[in-house]
Amino acid sequence: MSLELFSLKGRRALVTGSSQGIGLALAKGLAAAGAAVVLNGRDGDKLARAAEQIGQQAAILAFDVTDHGAVREAVDRFEAESGPIDILVNNAGMQFRTALEDFPADAFERLMRTNVSSVFNVGQAVARHMIGRKAGKIINIASVQTSLARPSIAPYTATKGAVGNLTKGMATDWARHGLQCNAIAPGYFDTPLNAALVADADFSAWLEKRTPAGRWGRVEELVGACVFLASDASSFVNGHVLYVDGGITASL
Repeated sequence: MSLELFSLKGRRALVTGSSQGIGLALAKGLAAAGAAVVLNGRDGDKLARAAEQIGQQAAILAFDVTDHGAVREAVDRFEAESGPIDILVNNAGMQFRTALEDFPADAFERLMRTNVSSVFNVGQAVARHMIGRKAGKIINIASVQTSLARPSIAPYTATKGAVGNLTKGMATDWARHGLQCNAIAPGYFDTPLNAALVADADFSAWLEKRTPAGRWGRVEELVGACVFLASDASSFVNGHVLYVDGGITASL
């Protein structure tokens, strides 16, 4: 009986930024737990290749998460034509690294739109339907940078701090409507977003010493947390930021 709490059979999950990396890994994990998954991104060809890896449980919904109007139109159309979105994983994000004193203003704005505005845009569009059904799961992808900073990524740190607090705000506004809104904060994972760091031998050596687990994370290690937050097992968990980081935020 207890394992049934984690089943996602009969539910549909929209995962933004799911053509590769963490988003694709989470989509695969949700599908393995029984959910029908909807992959999102802007590159239709990449989404099609990702859907092939999942099979019949995967649909595609291409839209730009930074375009509020386009998001609303796409979500409303999908709900009308295909049925409810029961689970939303706000995963779309980007990184840009340079010293703060030299950080380009346009890069700052692009980070804010991609990492923060997208969570608002898609979260609001999907929540409006969830509120009417008195049920729904929203999982935002935060970061260890939600609570920590390091050189050359100050604006990224700001965006992930905002994601953490926006998650709390979503829970505060929407828990009374039957929604659970939480975040997963990954540590350092071997993903396309971190390719430059993975390739940097000095950084990898530093990370292995800094992280109690002594290694980079594997994207598959985020699946359990996502399934938990997407399932009935987390029915009274709300506004929580779950760090999956090998212990890096727990130690000096």
